[in-house]
Amino acid sequence: MIMEIGIVAGDIWHYLDENGAVDLENLISGVNKPRNLVLMGLGWLAREGHVSVCNEHEKTCQIRLREKKV
Repeated sequence: MIMEIGIVAGDIWHYLDENGAVDLENLISGVNKPRNLVLMGLGWLAREGHVSVCNEHEKTCQIRLREKKV
C-alpha cells in the first residue's frame, strides 16, 4: 500500500506541475486514481512540504506545488 500511495503522490506532483493550482475535485478527476489514494498521496506531499492546500486569503481551497526556496 505504501508503494501505491507513493506512486499516486508522484502522479499528483506531476499533475500540479503541468496544470497549476486546482481544487480537490479537479485534482481527483485529473489524476484519475481512487479518491482514497489521492487523499493519502496528497497528505504525503503536504507532510513533506511539497504542496500547500489552502491559502488563507482565498475563499476556496486550492492545491498547488510550493515554491522551492533557494
